[in-house]
Amino acid sequence: MHPSPKRLISRLGLPLLGLGGLAWAATAVLGVPNPVTLAALAVVEPSAAGAWFASRPVAASRTPRILTLAPRPILDRVPWKDTLVPLGAMLAATHTNALLVTQDGVLVHEWYRPGFDAETSFPSWSVAKSVVSLLVGRAIADGRLKETDHVSDLLPDLRTAPVFGRITVGDLLDMTSGLAVPENYDPWHPLVGTAGMYLTRDLRAFVREHAVLSSSPGSTGQYRSIDTQVLGLILAEVHGRPLSDLLSERIWRPMGAQADASWNLDRPGGTEKAFCCLNAVARDFARLGLMVADHGAVGSASVVPRRWIERIETPARREVDGWPYSAQWWHVPEGDEDISAIGVYGQYVYVNRDTGTVIVKLSDHGAEQDEADTLAVMLAISRDLRRR
Repeated sequence: MHPSPKRLISRLGLPLLGLGGLAWAATAVLGVPNPVTLAALAVVEPSAAGAWFASRPVAASRTPRILTLAPRPILDRVPWKDTLVPLGAMLAATHTNALLVTQDGVLVHEWYRPGFDAETSFPSWSVAKSVVSLLVGRAIADGRLKETDHVSDLLPDLRTAPVFGRITVGDLLDMTSGLAVPENYDPWHPLVGTAGMYLTRDLRAFVREHAVLSSSPGSTGQYRSIDTQVLGLILAEVHGRPLSDLLSERIWRPMGAQADASWNLDRPGGTEKAFCCLNAVARDFARLGLMVADHGAVGSASVVPRRWIERIETPARREVDGWPYSAQWWHVPEGDEDISAIGVYGQYVYVNRDTGTVIVKLSDHGAEQDEADTLAVMLAISRDLRRR
């Protein structure tokens, strides 16, 4: 949900591109993508960034869940920054590429900006964190994990770092690990913090090299993308399989995804960027939200244990950066009992069971920009649909 590395990449990639052959050697030493990739990442829209990284496929279902399409009017004037504006104006202001609304399991609104459509694969950015949570819930139900497990007991290559003997799976889930990998980037040091984790070609080494605490584990809620990355490493370790394969087998196919997704890696054949970078069509993000809204089920089949959905829907003891939070999902301030997965550039999978509404919004908006205002719009749309 926090600031993006794009502006910082431009500080590194564009100057390096001008150094010719030296640039290629420099990026190899730094362990980051080559100069051409860095330069591209500095200028492309966030929705196009995934194509510049290696990825691993996430196979879809052979029998996709049918999404009934029954268009109906939705709220055409929405609350926006203390006034009412046309919905279209709000979508334009937030650089929206896709907006899907379901009501009681029916797709009642589907809109794409020109250049995007139902076949477009959209990047999740930090919505992927909420997907990782669902995989953790499955692993806990299967007896492979406990929230009280310590990281060092699950990841052998981190046992030499004492801090990982203090951090539990539960700390990672609720963003209370205390790991000192900040989301707020220093413009003059683009290889540190989450920007560095986004660019590294060795995520496992990055985690090992950042075994430093800024607060005692469990004491403070601070949004840290490294927490989700460690969860991703744990899932791959306890299952002995790549995260993409787990997602396909345990969620993507069982929930009835219509299209193969992909998950970006740190390098070809490498490790998934668990904290971001799952690429999927908008309707499959909607199917994900519908499954969560249905208590983790699709029809009569349980995909994610109901108990885990209840865990997600119960705010954790510590807020994260001033917002209620639980197991990698955000709770909407001053809303209904609604929750949302949120990505840095305006990606949302919003679930409001009180109104029977799921909303997917995929954008190229500014980092962390207008999140509370956008969620207020989704709440207004949901309540209006329930009244109609």
